[in-house]
Amino acid sequence: MTAVKGLGVNLVAAGAAVAVLALGTGVAMPEERHAHGQFEVKVTPVAGAEPGAASGRLSLVKTFTGDLVGVSNGDMWTAETSVKGSGGYVAIERVDGALLGRKGSFTLLHQGTMDRGGDFQLRIIVVPGAGTNELEGLTGTMSIRVENGVHFYDLEYSLPPADLAREKR
Repeated sequence: MTAVKGLGVNLVAAGAAVAVLALGTGVAMPEERHAHGQFEVKVTPVAGAEPGAASGRLSLVKTFTGDLVGVSNGDMWTAETSVKGSGGYVAIERVDGALLGRKGSFTLLHQGTMDRGGDFQLRIIVVPGAGTNELEGLTGTMSIRVENGVHFYDLEYSLPPADLAREKR
């Protein structure tokens, strides 16, 4: 019993020491943030493209407004199935713009599925290490929703403080 109690005290002390070291040495912790807004998207089939294992290949162009202002270009591959309303897609898009005033670019990776017209599963992540300029160090996930034909995004992200990003460049 004493060893377990002592272990708990040691873990608390170690955690406190790490916090003091991080805060006391000027190490800046990433800022946890949320950005949201709208986007317009133009999806165009890639003519003459060999889809390979995919059912189709599409080109994406998006224009973002709100907390993220900019444009993106991307590629999407789709997978249809013999079950009506079921399928999947993967996409990669490069976003160029400003996120709450911080300029740069980053890459998003998409994976989405739908089962029989429902049970939508969508995962969109910021590719680690893809942020440039003032967006260097950006990590996060994006969600998308469509209401009455209007596309909305929500980006949950972390980003080193602006002064730290400037020092690295």
